[in-house]
Amino acid sequence: MSPRVWQVRLRTLFGWSGLALGSWAFCLLVLQVLFGQQLEQLQTVQLGRDLALNVRLTELALERYPPHLVTELTGLDLTVAVHPKPVQKLPSAGFQRQAKALQTQLCERLSHCPMVVADQDHEGERGIWIELISPLEPIWLRVNVRAPMSWPPEPTLLGLSLVGAGMICGGLFLLVEVEAPLRGLEKALSRVGDGIDPDAVPARGAPEVQRLTRRFNAMVKRLAANRNERATMLAGIAHDLRAPITRLQFRLSLPQLSAKERERCAGDLQSLERITGQFLLFAGGGDEELSVPVPLDQLLAEVASSHPADQLQLQLDTLEVMVKPVALSRAVANLIDNAFTYGQAPVVLRLLRTADQCSIEVWDQGDGMPQRLFEQALQPFHRLDSSRGGQGHCGLGLAIVAHVARLHGGHLDCRYAEDWNDLKVPGRFAIRLSFPMELLVENVSKS
Repeated sequence: MSPRVWQVRLRTLFGWSGLALGSWAFCLLVLQVLFGQQLEQLQTVQLGRDLALNVRLTELALERYPPHLVTELTGLDLTVAVHPKPVQKLPSAGFQRQAKALQTQLCERLSHCPMVVADQDHEGERGIWIELISPLEPIWLRVNVRAPMSWPPEPTLLGLSLVGAGMICGGLFLLVEVEAPLRGLEKALSRVGDGIDPDAVPARGAPEVQRLTRRFNAMVKRLAANRNERATMLAGIAHDLRAPITRLQFRLSLPQLSAKERERCAGDLQSLERITGQFLLFAGGGDEELSVPVPLDQLLAEVASSHPADQLQLQLDTLEVMVKPVALSRAVANLIDNAFTYGQAPVVLRLLRTADQCSIEVWDQGDGMPQRLFEQALQPFHRLDSSRGGQGHCGLGLAIVAHVARLHGGHLDCRYAEDWNDLKVPGRFAIRLSFPMELLVENVSKS
């Protein structure tokens, strides 16, 4: 993965992390504003219950022990004074209201109603002084009181704010990373429905949406390629059929046909039949044919049976493969026909099995084609030699074979004798049709 992709992903991660943190802080602030008073009342009730118990226990302890010993044993903040120390900072109205509410709670839970004084220092720490009943001297107990808006927040508010932040981030994620890219994909789909080739849709948003966008772009590219092939095929039909039809019309217009002219007419008819057959093969392609287990060596031997044994030699391993037999037979027949037409006999048909694939090779003794022109030769209606079209060849032979190879999950390539170094090969040039080992029947049964 490129560094640029990592940078984009890191920026996206940091952006969404910052958004999640900001959403959580916003939700927490809103909840504290909305429910702060209710939480303060609940805290006051709970604190009043605890303070009432502490006050009662402390007063019982003071009946037997001095204040300094009670402070040492319990850790309570006790002060012996007629009045507590002066207030350092004037308490807020809300804190004074909370202190009065605590006094009310203590009056309800104790046998007497103690005096309660609010206290707040310069650092903002809040506390209250509670007057205790002592048999000898006045004693005050100081207790810290937590502010409703202090940190850490209440667990209830914390949980609710996390839920709210998750909902906000989830909604924004769906809006930005899913809905917006899907809207762009929808517009592109509508253009495809209207017959217009849209530009490639940028792959952005969630990973799932990016995968969907890439597949959509690949689909649009295939549709455009299919339209181009169809237009080229129609143009090729008109071009390739025009010459033999014109010759036939001319010869048929003659008052009397000689034996030589009849032979030429028969050759033109064969060219027409061959061209038509190639177009039908390319249009059909074998896409709808089902794959069945076939003894591939026997199928290839049957395809080669129409050629003399001294002109076409067989070197076939015994293999049973899941293939589309009709489409594969036509593809191999095209390879053999090309070898006889453009190469030199004898032609050798080989079926080999290696560790990772099985392959069909058609070797001849000709010079073959340059490696740099092989990809061009696979294009529909592309002829390396323009003079070949006069023999009923329309430039679809290798295109059909390549299409059949793709149907079986394989590929097509060319081989040269010099590439094999000192290994003995049956020819000088070969076209190889390779299939993955998964097509072998024994591998299919094992899986």
